[in-house]
Amino acid sequence: MHGLQGIGMTSQRTRVRMVERLREKGIRNEQVLAAMAAVPRHVFVEEALASRAYEDTALPLGMGQTISQPYIVARMIELLLNARPGLGKTLEVGAGCGYQAAVLGQLSKEVYAVERIAPLLEKAKANMRTLQQFNVRLKHADGHWGLPEAAPFDSIIVAAAGASIPPELLKQLAPGGRMVLPVGGQAQYLCLVEHTPTGFTETRLDPVRFVPLLPGTQ
Repeated sequence: MHGLQGIGMTSQRTRVRMVERLREKGIRNEQVLAAMAAVPRHVFVEEALASRAYEDTALPLGMGQTISQPYIVARMIELLLNARPGLGKTLEVGAGCGYQAAVLGQLSKEVYAVERIAPLLEKAKANMRTLQQFNVRLKHADGHWGLPEAAPFDSIIVAAAGASIPPELLKQLAPGGRMVLPVGGQAQYLCLVEHTPTGFTETRLDPVRFVPLLPGTQ
């Protein structure tokens, strides 16, 4: 268990400091802050970067991918959760190494996460086994198509930016559901989509920087 608990720069105390910084930056939802505190981010990064795991920065995962900045993870999940009792059945597009899926798994009984890059998916699966987090199901798939066989979803979170909102993801959002995703090319912004009785509403939020949402699998 030593690796999970962490020591020095990966210790629980360092994690608590990360959560305090998130609070200072405006994350208010205590459930989200508790979920961020519960997941050992150092388990998800390369060993050489473990001492930087709790800095508020994106870190490279290899294969052109990154593990998202803690603030962005917390911000997107807070947008999904606010004023709702829970996330409900959740879909994550772009699982990467599994870090955000693990945080989502603290807040939902049922998380489905898709990843297009097979070696990253294997890494995510290994990380879930290390954490013994069994409520996250991982699948090798093109995120543009979501996961129709498990739809509809109460919450959808996308960890890569497309030029527009993928129509298949809208189809898979349950009535009353919410989706948070980055949209754009050079200039990107966070978008909150809500499935209301009269249709979909879109709210444009913070400027962000994400890797592009690419088609296909590899």
